[in-house]
Amino acid sequence: MTDLPADIAAAIADASGFVFDMDGTIALGDAASGGHRALPHATELLAAIKARGVPLRVFTNGTAKPPAAYAASLRSAGFDLDDGEMMTPSSSAAAWFVRQGIGKVRVLGVQGVMTPLRDAGIETVGPREAAKGVEAVYTGWYRDFGFPDLEAACADIWAGAALTTASNVRFFATAAGRAIGSSFAMNAMITAMTGTTARVLGKPSRIALGEACRSMGLRGADRRRVIVIGDDPGLEMRMANDAGLIGIGMTTGLMQRASIDQLRAAERPAALLDTLAPLLRAIG
Repeated sequence: MTDLPADIAAAIADASGFVFDMDGTIALGDAASGGHRALPHATELLAAIKARGVPLRVFTNGTAKPPAAYAASLRSAGFDLDDGEMMTPSSSAAAWFVRQGIGKVRVLGVQGVMTPLRDAGIETVGPREAAKGVEAVYTGWYRDFGFPDLEAACADIWAGAALTTASNVRFFATAAGRAIGSSFAMNAMITAMTGTTARVLGKPSRIALGEACRSMGLRGADRRRVIVIGDDPGLEMRMANDAGLIGIGMTTGLMQRASIDQLRAAERPAALLDTLAPLLRAIG
């Protein structure tokens, strides 16, 4: 699509806030530098939104790094983005654990997964660290998962801990193509052993969207004017549709125009774009 339907363009111009995916939507991981490169029009689009005083969040479902590190990588790619405008599933997970009164969590993940929880005052237990009184197991980016980790997580769950996860999607977009989501594989093994299904605290959960809105200071009717932009029908589009919001799909990542009609209604975008240029025009 080279332009947006008039009603959607008007809604974008009147939006109270924006939630952007990162990989495959505004940037792609740069294997050569270990950082990111901006997709066309992305830096200009975010700058235009900020110039109008409209809040935004870049919400990646990745947890390999803490939010501040992702924000720094995007700034190196040319984005004007504050640390507080960047979110990962651990951002929403930390807020949810605090609201639930959960203070001790076994984290199957690297430091980037743990940092937002620790910053929120939650006691974190390492993947295979001996511990008692663990209230929740939380899975994230962890490529070194092994049998001792599985045993520790299952023991916690059998003792009453909740199983939670940053993400439960099979793949995510990179510059080299799709990559396997590590938490999906871990969740499958833990569920097979315990019969417990992981509660998703990142996208596409309402928990994640609610925390994004709270962090932007949006309440009441303003939350119904948030625009969600992403490349994954099972994440951003599902999250938008579940909340009754407008979801803009991008073919620069996982979504494919040829297969859009095969998607379930809950995963279909309100508009599908091949470039961010129409959004930039709608912002003005």
